[in-house]
Amino acid sequence: MLRAFLTLVLSVTVLGVVPSATAVPAAVPAAVPAAAPVATRAAPLVAQIRALPGVVAARETGAPSGYRSFRIRFRQPVDHARPRGASFVQRVTLLHRGTDRPMVLVTAGYGIGSGPGEPAEVTDLLDANQVTVEHRFFAPSRPAHPRWRQQLTIRQAATDHHRVVRSLKRLYPRRWVSTGASKSGMAATYHRRFFPGDVDATVAYVAPNDVVDDRDVYNRFLERVGTAACRDALVAVQRRVLGPDRAWFLERTRQEVRDRDGTWSIVGDSEKAWEAAVVDVYFAFWQYRSASECRDVPGPSATRPVVWRWFEEVGPLDFYADQELRPYVPYYYQAVAQLGAPEPYEAPIADLLRYPGADVPGTFVPAGIQPVAHDAAAMPDVGRWVQNRSRRIVFLYGGNDPWSAEPFTCGAATAAKERGCSRYVVAGANHGVRIGDLPARQRRTVTRRLERWAGVG
Repeated sequence: MLRAFLTLVLSVTVLGVVPSATAVPAAVPAAVPAAAPVATRAAPLVAQIRALPGVVAARETGAPSGYRSFRIRFRQPVDHARPRGASFVQRVTLLHRGTDRPMVLVTAGYGIGSGPGEPAEVTDLLDANQVTVEHRFFAPSRPAHPRWRQQLTIRQAATDHHRVVRSLKRLYPRRWVSTGASKSGMAATYHRRFFPGDVDATVAYVAPNDVVDDRDVYNRFLERVGTAACRDALVAVQRRVLGPDRAWFLERTRQEVRDRDGTWSIVGDSEKAWEAAVVDVYFAFWQYRSASECRDVPGPSATRPVVWRWFEEVGPLDFYADQELRPYVPYYYQAVAQLGAPEPYEAPIADLLRYPGADVPGTFVPAGIQPVAHDAAAMPDVGRWVQNRSRRIVFLYGGNDPWSAEPFTCGAATAAKERGCSRYVVAGANHGVRIGDLPARQRRTVTRRLERWAGVG
């Protein structure tokens, strides 16, 4: 279930800081003035980018059709409360179409890879430029000597985005729209909460508002999603792997990891890690598969290799080995420290689990960097801001996606409409839902609204 949340890393906003009792101490961010361009418009574009405040390097790379692409290295304070202290270099990518076009900010919730990336749906809709910012602490955008508790917070990351926006607005002065999917959509929302005037609008896809409280409804959602027959088939294959065929699947997983010289030091026990991956698959199926694929769930007569291949497609059983898990440790740390996470869905298989309750973020964070305590006020603070104060923001969810069980809410209908906050749920859609999946009338409404906000409609 937690592992499935990470997959979107491969797919996909200054009026001042809004105070928060849970944020890092208030401080003036390192100055990045939004004044006139720092380089003459006659200079080559790459030279203009290199002259922007915070940019330490930039080079042009291959690009998707219709764009020029640049890889940028941007210097950030390790701790924005101490802007003159230590710094680190953050990776940024830029897809350039024209300085007379709007800009789309993609607040990547994870790493961004080494390629130029592809334009997001919002970028395509607006025929816009796009800048994508790698999230702090995802390698290589990580301080040399990180202090996780002080430096990896939602406000620290939001201030990273703020400094990038302030810098690039010198070259791209048209309107800005931010976007992101899954954890990236969460990051876009957090950025707007702390710096609501940085961008003109936001589209957040499948962004859960995972407030840690006594009203966790993920498991209730999983008990009801889809058809009873499909749910039963998923539970049956989990029970087979955890029960009569446990030894075969556990050893096959261990062998797969040994064959690539893998290890299990983060979780500390290969069986515990393997069992968490089996628990995951039910959540992962509904997150990324369609109801039509229920027919592909292996039945009782399927051979072990057939069942193995199905798990490889839906949720590999070796994901929590160190080599697969390590790149995502910053996410699990954030989930423990501030973001929260769903309870593991174990009720139908609880009698077969040797490590009940293990499929939680704390299992996947190395002991040396465990947060001292969970910040229980951070997510409610963001939720209240969205519900009462957010403006020009669209949330989009998939009706079959478990992460839609606890969405952001825009508040009272009349006030939400006045503020331009809206939420859409596409029936039957999963975690990959897009504006293009909306019914025609809603799709036209959202598109026209975005065009108006971006100044192109």
